[in-house]
Amino acid sequence: MFWLSAFIDVPADRFEETVSFWSAVTGWSTSPRRGADDEFLTLDPGDDADDHLRMQRLATGEARIHLDVHVDDPRAEADRAVVLGATEVVDQGYVVLESPGGLTFCLVTHPASRPAPPARWPDLSRSLVDQVCLDVPASSYDAETGFWQELLGWQRTGSSFREFERLARPDGQALRILLQRLDDEAGAARAHLDVACSSRDREVVRHASLGARLVAEHEAWTVMADPAGLSYCLTDRSPQ
Repeated sequence: MFWLSAFIDVPADRFEETVSFWSAVTGWSTSPRRGADDEFLTLDPGDDADDHLRMQRLATGEARIHLDVHVDDPRAEADRAVVLGATEVVDQGYVVLESPGGLTFCLVTHPASRPAPPARWPDLSRSLVDQVCLDVPASSYDAETGFWQELLGWQRTGSSFREFERLARPDGQALRILLQRLDDEAGAARAHLDVACSSRDREVVRHASLGARLVAEHEAWTVMADPAGLSYCLTDRSPQ
């Protein structure tokens, strides 16, 4: 695995406003549409960095986050992922799978190696979408988190909060992986995005002005919802 990126998957009736929202949140432009029905696009951080956020218009289903794992040989890595506990869904050159806990992910070959810098806003604050949190029910937590540790080859580390662990991000990667043990025993694993902020208070105001909804305040993060109703967090981690 040489790169990790996240897909924001959105139903058709909320897609355009959600694209505009995330483009404004990141400060990144949108690529030309692609796919059989122009259902895919990339949030482009510019010529000096490689992308790690993309968007997909869904024909069916609810808004979600899925991961793309970039590898040299998707077929070989899919076979290894199945041995580790994944379920293969379809091979279309890129391979779609589900993790043991039911989280959709894809194995792709798109080249990338240059993380994007934080965006700097007019008030001189900075922010960056730089983390995916895997939200895993307690009943499947050990199997799901062990799977991602083995698949990515990233070392597991602790956290200052009881319900969280991390997979230590290697140098040169754009996205971090946070692991959250949910109190719920049932249900599928899911994921949400985290935005690192130099000023969480200012980011809350900015995101709300762009169409986000405030959901909950916590000690070190604020839960927001985007125009599609997809939850994400603004965190106090340094975007640097």
